[in-house]
Amino acid sequence: MLKVPGMHIGSYPWFHGQARPKKTAFVFGNRKVTWAEFDARASKVHDSLVKAGMKKGDKVGLLALNCIETLEIMYGVIRAGGVLVPLSALQKPNLIAALLKDAGATFFFVVSPLEMLAAPLEAIIDGVPVENRIGVGFQAAGWKDYEAFIADGDEDLVPAPVNDEDECVIIYSSGTTGTPKGIVHNHQARTLTGMAAAIEFRVTDASTMLIATPLFTNATWLMLLGAVCTGAEVVLMPMFSPEGFLASVDRFKITHTFLVPTMYHAVLESPGFGKHNLGSLNVMVSMGSTLPLPWKKAILEKMGPGLFELYGLTEGVGTTLKPEQVLEKTGSVGRAITGSDIKIIDSEGNELPWGETGEIVGYGGAMMKHYHNRPEATEEIIWPDKFGRTYIRTGDIGRFDEDGFLYIMDRKKDMIVTGGVNVFASDIEEVVITHPDVAEVAVIAVPHEKWIETPLALVVPREGSKTKEDEMKTWINERVSAKHQRVNAVEFRQQALPRNALGKLLKKELREPYWNEPK
Repeated sequence: MLKVPGMHIGSYPWFHGQARPKKTAFVFGNRKVTWAEFDARASKVHDSLVKAGMKKGDKVGLLALNCIETLEIMYGVIRAGGVLVPLSALQKPNLIAALLKDAGATFFFVVSPLEMLAAPLEAIIDGVPVENRIGVGFQAAGWKDYEAFIADGDEDLVPAPVNDEDECVIIYSSGTTGTPKGIVHNHQARTLTGMAAAIEFRVTDASTMLIATPLFTNATWLMLLGAVCTGAEVVLMPMFSPEGFLASVDRFKITHTFLVPTMYHAVLESPGFGKHNLGSLNVMVSMGSTLPLPWKKAILEKMGPGLFELYGLTEGVGTTLKPEQVLEKTGSVGRAITGSDIKIIDSEGNELPWGETGEIVGYGGAMMKHYHNRPEATEEIIWPDKFGRTYIRTGDIGRFDEDGFLYIMDRKKDMIVTGGVNVFASDIEEVVITHPDVAEVAVIAVPHEKWIETPLALVVPREGSKTKEDEMKTWINERVSAKHQRVNAVEFRQQALPRNALGKLLKKELREPYWNEPK
């Protein structure tokens, strides 16, 4: 009987290390590592964790920004059969500690320059043994040094065998609609995610991918897994900046990248735009929020035709709109991603035909296993089809056109019901963003004596704008397509609107002050 090694995402660096050992795997600044070098380091992490007592299925917390050591830890944990728990560097120490406790982490890595969080975490972490805290690039009491920790690790260890259903990673939601939930993906889901990304975004071993978004976000994982599956070269930015992005594309002849809409806009508005050669860019993926039409047109005109729009959830369903479809289906987010299915249902759970508006549900091999320690939340998100397959409720409202292309209307929780009529905030926002003095906009529901709810436009004006709030309100209400879409007021904000790490508007934060006040 043949003995076949477990084929999972932790195995890919090992396979590339055998097949293309001298090919560059990752670039960070002036540092380059080959696939053989990278797998040897990940193997040392793997072996050191096992020697320190980590067992298959144990949870390992990781607080880090983008660097090669972050990737070593990620792949070292996964190839050892551990469950990685990447945590957002944007969270406050008390929430990070709570998520570590919720995950049941028995090891915890912190990578410099995030050591400033080590001291406050030290005082509040409960349940993570001191001897299992490893600091990368810094020294602190109670923290083992990373290089010392992996010094005696075996460089030539093969990845541990795992099953498809074994847990691989817990990614905590951004908390845009409440307390973060731990989204558990097994090895099958992560492997299929990487394969689907490679197919959808046309990644090969000749590609050079620029990672400009944080490795603790699932959308970044999508692009990374596609690159690692194929053996593409990956260039890491420590943190995004428009100038850094432009310089990296030019210097490394980047073929593939992923940015959120606000990042694309920042690049287009950069004083350095036009000074760098972007001709190598074949694939530019946008995700995180809807790409406004004016920005989309500017990307196509100034950055190239290879624009992909991606809609999806960390829970594991999504769609893509390909470059050849962008102009024909401008407002759409495309069709179901490879290996998945998308449907529309009404409030009673009945499947709706194309053309009708309802909640988006999705199914596929890359779906999450469950929410960690949240069985009730897992049950709430399930919609069973007539064949008994379990689809995920997205909480988003959408419709299909006559060709099966999906259009996102709004978040279910962001929809405004004014006088009993449903109003999609996105319809109003699409109008507002076209005003030449508008830098950012969010339309939210606020209380109203007569209509119960009414639309309010929160606008960040461009620098030097002379337009007044009442003038903006008049301009908007003259251009929306229906009377019930008229905004009740416009409020200017001088600070950028709150967003998560992937640029998604935190509308819950924007609504709270209005709904906490007496009506």
